[in-house]
Amino acid sequence: MLVLGGSTEGFAAAEALVARGYDVVTSFAGRTKRRRDPLGASRVGGFGGVDGFAAYLAVEDIALVVDATHPFASRMKSNAAAACAEVGTPLIHIDRPQWTRQPGDDWRVVPDAAAAAELAPASDGVCFVTLGRQHVHCFEQRHDLELLFRVIDPPEQPCRHPRASFLFDRGPFSVEAERALFEERRVTCLVTKNSGSSAAEAKLTVARERGVPVIIVDRPAPVDGQVFATVDEAVAAVAKTLGAPRA
Repeated sequence: MLVLGGSTEGFAAAEALVARGYDVVTSFAGRTKRRRDPLGASRVGGFGGVDGFAAYLAVEDIALVVDATHPFASRMKSNAAAACAEVGTPLIHIDRPQWTRQPGDDWRVVPDAAAAAELAPASDGVCFVTLGRQHVHCFEQRHDLELLFRVIDPPEQPCRHPRASFLFDRGPFSVEAERALFEERRVTCLVTKNSGSSAAEAKLTVARERGVPVIIVDRPAPVDGQVFATVDEAVAAVAKTLGAPRA
């Protein structure tokens, strides 16, 4: 089977399915250079649109696809649904629950990264941005902001913002570590996306504690089909669909 990975859930799903005896190939988009490969085989790169994806499923005789891509990977989710429908391959989505506003939160919800960059308030402190390296360019004209970008890998194009710095790190992040970061870097605004990951939720807790406004990019429209909130539920659905792995 094919696991569309690149997320915490993708790693866990591949490991769990291999442990159960299934033959698994995990596919990575290739955006993150410092990736973690789970058990089983892996591939890196796109499929060439819906037609290329459908051809891959047919040629490789893929019995089932588990979509465990990031909640914001809309194009891949759409292509997977279309390709699987074309060749009749079962498709299971893992869609982690999104974050919800809690008492004390100061959230401003926006539709995309460009809107987030436009709305971020200027202050004497630092605007902490955790949208991913592909959105760094959205902030290049906000010279009134001092910016701290936390990313896994450097952006592909040099950042030209005169007051930007980078922190290269990968979650999970603890509340204690985020408190120290907010204090040390004088964070007065947080810009993030509603990824819903528990590995990255601590920054929202600290923003709430400190009264820091949060500019949060809303989730894309949910996908159709078999959708499960957890890896365990998805793995159980795989077993129900395919039965026990062949010896």
